[in-house]
Amino acid sequence: MGDTVSRRDFVKTGMSVSAATLAGCAPLVHAGGQEATLKIGLVGCGGRGTGAAENCMNSAKNVQLVALGDMFADKIKTARKNLSAQGHDGYKVQDDTCFSGPEAYKKVIDAVDLVLFATPPGFRPIHLAAAVEAGKHVFIEKPVAVDPVGIRKVIEAGEKAKAKKVAVVAGTQYRHQTSFMETIKRIHEGAIGKIISGRAYYNTGTLWSKPRTKDMTDTEYQLRNWLYFDYLSGDHFVEQHIHTIDVTDWAMGAHPVKAVGVGGRQVRTGNQFGNVYDHFAVDYEYPDGRHVTSMARQFAQTPGHVGAYFEGADGEANVYAATISGKNAWKFDGKISIADAYIREHTDLVESIRSGKPLNEAAQVAQTTLTAIMGREAAYTGKVVTWEEMEKSDLVLAPTNMEKLEFGPVAIRPVPMPGQER
Repeated sequence: MGDTVSRRDFVKTGMSVSAATLAGCAPLVHAGGQEATLKIGLVGCGGRGTGAAENCMNSAKNVQLVALGDMFADKIKTARKNLSAQGHDGYKVQDDTCFSGPEAYKKVIDAVDLVLFATPPGFRPIHLAAAVEAGKHVFIEKPVAVDPVGIRKVIEAGEKAKAKKVAVVAGTQYRHQTSFMETIKRIHEGAIGKIISGRAYYNTGTLWSKPRTKDMTDTEYQLRNWLYFDYLSGDHFVEQHIHTIDVTDWAMGAHPVKAVGVGGRQVRTGNQFGNVYDHFAVDYEYPDGRHVTSMARQFAQTPGHVGAYFEGADGEANVYAATISGKNAWKFDGKISIADAYIREHTDLVESIRSGKPLNEAAQVAQTTLTAIMGREAAYTGKVVTWEEMEKSDLVLAPTNMEKLEFGPVAIRPVPMPGQER
């Protein structure tokens, strides 16, 4: 993975569970044991960002949202309206703690103890590095990068976070959901025997898009429709399917060694959908020759299905339903709630900060993201793509310097064509 982190270190740290902690960070408490106020800020004020801010405020006592940042002032205005309507005691945003423009993230970082990043994924390596350098705790949405160069930046920032004793928690919330944790635990304990193969799906409908107005530059239009541009989203196989890919790597206890895939645009036509695909199917080969079929698509008016299944010598695990069939049949008897998991990931983050044992999920989510990128590249290129190639790749998707983004003309990269791409 470059000069900073060796492949062996990357794999070793990537395997660590989300509860891995570091001792030595001073707990954020007042004398007498009372919890100090934790000031948080949000960068990226869309729907997911607004949801993350609300989740964090609801995760623990004395958590205050004090700052908002976004590329666009109108997004901040909408977020303020929606968040203030919740009537939460922790909502403390003021006019002078709202920041817009390309430098907004820096101003939010300066104003808070913990920063939540829900910007388009293409910016996340930059933003994570800046927050860690400033010694601030981080919640970062998934995926954490869109290309291998970005992954190496995330790994490096994660190592710096360990040295600085600051927390990094990612938006792969299934790692904090009891039903998933219990099911994966049983898989690892041998409830289905050795995993032979797996299947992973993220088949959904279409998503939103914003029409272009006459006064929009290319940059603004692409940012407001970031889902459809690979340099901003990583494509939906990386941006959305990463949830199920994360479950796959988690259950398999490893990253894949190679991938081959197909994909394309069957229902999306025209520049309004940028250059991303609308469907993918990837075969991942894991160590010992085990295979997982991984499928994702975004088609309107078609049946949706999100799930992950693993077949073993003694049975099958349905991770999303939290059931195991076969020799050691089992069913989770608690509540299966994604809403609870969205809050729990922030509770775990805040508790780790206050205990002085900050969670660090940077390497874990970087591995998952690279797994997704490898699958995307297999489909884009039509080639068999290996993990080692991805580790060493100098691929950068951004057509411009994302740290010095300017509003103006930005050409849309052509839709990737297998046999011609890269």
